[in-house]
Amino acid sequence: MLTSCLLSVVAAGYRTEDVRPVENSATDEHEQLLAHVGSLIANVWCVALLAGAVSLAGTTSMRRHVNIRLGIDIACRAPHQASCADEHGEMLFIGHRFRTDPDDLEGLWARLPADAEVMVIMEPTRNAWVPLAAWFRRRGATVVMVPPEQSADLRAYYNKHAKTDRLDSKVLARLPLLHPEGLHREDALGPGEALKRAVKIRSGLVHRRTTSMARLDALLEIMSPAWVAALGSDMSLTALGFLERYGHPVKVKKLGKARLAEFFRRSSRGAWHHERAAAVMDAVEATVRLWGPDAMDFDALADDIAVEARLALAVSDEIKALDRRIAGLYEQVDPAGIVRSAPGVGRVGAPQIAGRLGDATRFANLAAIRSFAGLVPHQDSSGQAARAGGPTKAGDACLREALFIAADHARKIDPTIAARYHRLIVEGGKHHNSAVCTLAGVLLTRIAACLRNGTCYELRDTDGRLITEQEGRAIVAERYTIPPKTRQARRQVTAPTRQPR
Repeated sequence: MLTSCLLSVVAAGYRTEDVRPVENSATDEHEQLLAHVGSLIANVWCVALLAGAVSLAGTTSMRRHVNIRLGIDIACRAPHQASCADEHGEMLFIGHRFRTDPDDLEGLWARLPADAEVMVIMEPTRNAWVPLAAWFRRRGATVVMVPPEQSADLRAYYNKHAKTDRLDSKVLARLPLLHPEGLHREDALGPGEALKRAVKIRSGLVHRRTTSMARLDALLEIMSPAWVAALGSDMSLTALGFLERYGHPVKVKKLGKARLAEFFRRSSRGAWHHERAAAVMDAVEATVRLWGPDAMDFDALADDIAVEARLALAVSDEIKALDRRIAGLYEQVDPAGIVRSAPGVGRVGAPQIAGRLGDATRFANLAAIRSFAGLVPHQDSSGQAARAGGPTKAGDACLREALFIAADHARKIDPTIAARYHRLIVEGGKHHNSAVCTLAGVLLTRIAACLRNGTCYELRDTDGRLITEQEGRAIVAERYTIPPKTRQARRQVTAPTRQPR
C-alpha cells in the first residue's frame, strides 16, 4: 500500500518538498515504517499516506508549477487562432478564435491557468503581431517570434497534404518541445519602433524617386540623347525644377540662353550657369533638327515630363523632412554615435543600420547578427564536395542595403578593409559586388562588436596603429589601388556551376 501511495504522490506532480509529516501526529510505528521504506528506495522521499500521518504544505504549495505554451496563428483580416499546450506537449485547447480586441484577448487569457508561466509563440505576420506582442508582455508572458520557414517545415511534417489554421497554431504551441534551440525571446516591438519604421519609409521613398528619375531619363531620350548629357543622369533638384517648367524644346528656345543661365544660377546657388545653359540650348537645337517641325507632339511629351519631375520633387521634399525626424530619433537610440563612428556609414547610413539592427546584445553571438542581415553564404555540400555560394539574402533587406553602401565607402578609408578588398579582387578573382558583400559582413561584425562593448570604432592601419580618416585614405590610395586591367577583368560575371536547390 505504501508503494502505491508513493506513486500517487509522484504522479500527481507534487514536489517532495511540498509533502511533510504533520507535527506531533506520527506514531513510533509510522516513523519505523518511513525509515524502513527510505532504506529500500534510495534518493526518493517516500511518504505513507496514512490517515493523519502527513499533510500537504499549505494551499500555495499545493498548486503545481505549470508552464504552458500558447501558439497563435495570426491573420490579417480573419480571426486569429490560438492553441494551448502544457510543458509536455499535451493540448489544453485547440483553435480558439479571437481578434486583436481587448475583450477578445481578455477572453483568451481567462482560459489559461491562473498561476501559469505563459510563453506565446507567433510568426511575424506583417505588422499584425506588434499589438499582440505588446499586450501579452504587459500580462507577464514571454513572447517568442518564429521564422515562417521554420514553422512551415514542422507543419509539413505533421500534415503533408493539408494546411489549416488549427494545425498552424498547434505546431506553434508544440514548437518549444520540437525545436527548443530555435526559439528566441523577442523583447522589441519591430515595426512599432519609430526609428526602424522611419528608415524603412525613407528607403522606400528613395527608391520611388529613383524610379521617377529613370522614367525622366527615358522620356528625355525620346527628344534626344543630348538632353541627358546636358542635364546629367543624376537628376539634381535644379534639373528637376527645370524639367517641371521647361520640358518643351520650343519653350526653352523662347526663354533664351541668358535667362536660362540666370534660372540655373538661382536654382543651383551658382553651381550651374552659362556652361550648362549652353549645353541645354545645344540639346534643343539637336531635338529640332532630329524631329523636324511637326513629327512629335512636344506638348504631350512635356506634360508627361512635368508629371514625373513634380513627383520626384515632392518625394525629395518628403525625404528632406523625414531626415530631420530621423536625426532626432537616432540621437535617442545611439547617443554616443557608435554606429556613426564606423567608416563609410555617414549621416544617412548610421540611422538606417541602428534602426534596422536594433539591440545588438539580443543576439547569441556575432555570427547570428550576420545571419540576421542575410550576409552569410549559401552552403552547398554533397559527399566530399562543398561549395559556398552567394549570400542568403534571407535577412533584413533595408539593413543589408545600408551595409553594402557603407562597405563600398569604407574600403576607401579603412586600410584593413581595403586590404581585404584588394585580396579578394586581385588574388581571389572576385567580382566587385561579391567582394563588397564580404566587406559588408565584416563591417557589420565590427559595428555590432562596438555596440555590444559600448565603444566607438577605431580606425587603424594594418599594423594596429591609430590613424585619422585622411591618413587612411592616403594609405589606401598608396597600397591598395586596383590596377585598371584587373578591374576590367573582374567585371566578367560567371554563372554558378551548380544551381541552389
